[in-house]
Amino acid sequence: MNGKTPYEVPAQMRELAERNVEQARKAFDGFIGAARKAVEAAPGSAGFALFDMQDIGRKAIAYADNNVSAGLDLAQKLVKAKDLVEVMQLQSDFLKSQMAAFQTQLKELGAAAQDAAAKAAETANTLTKPK
Repeated sequence: MNGKTPYEVPAQMRELAERNVEQARKAFDGFIGAARKAVEAAPGSAGFALFDMQDIGRKAIAYADNNVSAGLDLAQKLVKAKDLVEVMQLQSDFLKSQMAAFQTQLKELGAAAQDAAAKAAETANTLTKPK
């Protein structure tokens, strides 16, 4: 015996889980597509808008897409896992990659927010300067 506990999932259950993951992926793809269209359709400025929220909206949607896709990819891998050790390794790898992605996303959103604030301040200064 190799010391590994088998992780046997009946074939029918595995097939059902795979179909459910694929259906969830298709549903989310439809949702994310609609969200992208909504962000693109939103006006870039409202009245004399001080900053462009579309860029931040695009980034947030891209991050959501990436994060949910990573979760769905994990679900597909878990369905195919052979034993508990593999399940734990997949989960560990997923958590590490998601933490790294989260850090990157926070940095990028912070930079985008700072840019938006700088543009807002610049626009406000331009509008309030006497002619």
